[in-house]
Amino acid sequence: MSSHGLLGVPDAGAFLARLTRLDPAAPVRLRSSGGRTALWARLPWEVLVTREVAGPGPGDATVSAADLLAVLAAGGESLPERRDTQWRWPLPPAASRAVESISAAELTRLAAAAAGTLREVASGGFPGRAVGQRAVRDALLDHVALVVTPEDGAPVQISQRLVQAVARMGFLGPRNADPAEVRVRVAGGWVGISAPYGVAWRQSVHKLTVMPMVSHPKG
Repeated sequence: MSSHGLLGVPDAGAFLARLTRLDPAAPVRLRSSGGRTALWARLPWEVLVTREVAGPGPGDATVSAADLLAVLAAGGESLPERRDTQWRWPLPPAASRAVESISAAELTRLAAAAAGTLREVASGGFPGRAVGQRAVRDALLDHVALVVTPEDGAPVQISQRLVQAVARMGFLGPRNADPAEVRVRVAGGWVGISAPYGVAWRQSVHKLTVMPMVSHPKG
């Protein structure tokens, strides 16, 4: 039986606990390199999140996040049943560059403001208009929360999707901790927020694949 190979169990457990609260059925991908293992997952609002922990890991394997959390909570070492076919998303390039620094407190404020707006709409709606909570949620997530302009490049837009990801996954750290900075990073067509306890990534440009009609299964 394969071992999960994770030594940073508290760090991995914190990541998995947050993830399974947001999506109980989420898969998690473990990718190992240089004696450490990166845990990857996709949140329900189309953002990839990752946290690196100590341990050689299993190489490259996808398992149920809930199953792995249960193994770690029980002090086990076995790797849960592999579910590699459940991972369907590309990962950002390994090489990235930082373009701006932002205070964690500012991101916490932005995340809290959006959550407060959603609660207000859920309880009372918009005056004079019937608006579904899901429609408001999607509009808030798509809202550009920040725009940073690096000295040598075009403006980089940071959507509320990324802000909510680092906040709800606990990547910004405890509220009463020392002030921390996070970095906005870019890698190809990806934009990321690198925080003290993890990184959130989202593709800024979605690439489409065009298939000739003659090769399409229904073409």
